[in-house]
Amino acid sequence: MAETDTQNKETQIPTNLRLLLILEEVARRGVAVKPADLIETLGLAKPTVHRLLQTAEAEGFLQRDLDGRSYGPGRRLRLLSVNTMSSEHLRTARLAILRGVADEIGETCNIAIPDREGMIYLDRVETKWPLRIQLPIGSQVPFHCTASGKMYLSTLRRNTLNGFLSARELNENTKKTIINPEALSAEIIRIARNGYSTDDEEFMPGMVAIAVPVLDGHDRLVATLSVHAPTQRYDLESLTQFLSLLQVGARKLSGLLAS
Repeated sequence: MAETDTQNKETQIPTNLRLLLILEEVARRGVAVKPADLIETLGLAKPTVHRLLQTAEAEGFLQRDLDGRSYGPGRRLRLLSVNTMSSEHLRTARLAILRGVADEIGETCNIAIPDREGMIYLDRVETKWPLRIQLPIGSQVPFHCTASGKMYLSTLRRNTLNGFLSARELNENTKKTIINPEALSAEIIRIARNGYSTDDEEFMPGMVAIAVPVLDGHDRLVATLSVHAPTQRYDLESLTQFLSLLQVGARKLSGLLAS
């Protein structure tokens, strides 16, 4: 009976929509998805789901998770997401919000999104000060030693975070970079509790930063909003005076996702 119900439901879904629905469901869940979950949620037959997953993987839209059975967004799906967020309508409104925050703070502000290997700067408004730190749009920075990266790590499930911390040795960018997995784990827990992240010259000597999350309608991190400044103008403690401005800006950016 259950098999008949599945077959009936599958016939109601146009063939050219089935792969799109699978990609939509993987993106919606925000975690690696098993074929059985897609079969149950979408009502597609098991052979259909497996065939479409293999096609999406071969074309780079999905990729296997570490367990070898689950699927998460691949390079082309992530690129599709970035290009969608960079569309003229969304980017105009996003840049207006970012510029407003940067003007109030007077320092460089960034919007960054997570990728497989680090955070990518999606948008940036530079400070008017001649002394500035050059990290252009499209730059990729590490997770473990940047404010935006650590903010992202704080939203991961515990087993996923543990897998990241144990996967390979962490690079020591500066003398202040936290490379001990236990110490970094404690730092990530603190960030999750506080709701914002910091970089105290951990990524680059002479630079401090703070970051806050930009959330979607399901309270999942989709990006970070951050400010960074040279230590000649701010130390980390004095930079945190701008935390509330960042949080207001992040809520406005979240509002764009729902509009």
